[in-house]
Amino acid sequence: MDQTDSFPVKLYVYDLSRGMARQLSAAMLGKHLDGIWHTAVVVHGKEFFFVGEGINSCSPGDTPLGGPDCVVDLGLTEVPLEIFMEYLTSLAESTYSSDKYNLLEHNCNTFSNEVAQFLTGKKIPSYITDLPSEVLSTPFGQALRPLLDSININPGGSNITGRR
Repeated sequence: MDQTDSFPVKLYVYDLSRGMARQLSAAMLGKHLDGIWHTAVVVHGKEFFFVGEGINSCSPGDTPLGGPDCVVDLGLTEVPLEIFMEYLTSLAESTYSSDKYNLLEHNCNTFSNEVAQFLTGKKIPSYITDLPSEVLSTPFGQALRPLLDSININPGGSNITGRR
């Protein structure tokens, strides 16, 4: 492999509400939301995401969520698989260990944003990263906060450190 090899980086975006946010958010929150977003970064032929059990991976689109609702092209990276896996392992042992997961403040989207910046220098779309503050800015969102803080999202996949 020569030093100038580059690899495509994609952001897979899933609506966890399966369209319900679009239909009900205005009535419930007083503001329109297009979806409740779960994201993953696809690079080197794998989909990588952060859930309640840590950093997981699977074949692209092979979670119980089905195919992504949207795919965002984040560009290319020159980071080879071996270095990327070392980076993910260090994240899994520190910032993105299973005990650090929080649905509103440290979630799959936080992870995808950090990984995208590491690989491409680009952030993921702000409509995704701004979603928790959008929800919490409403009275209903504030009332739901204790429930939301207790939720752990896990769409499947294999833990990259081999731990469960």
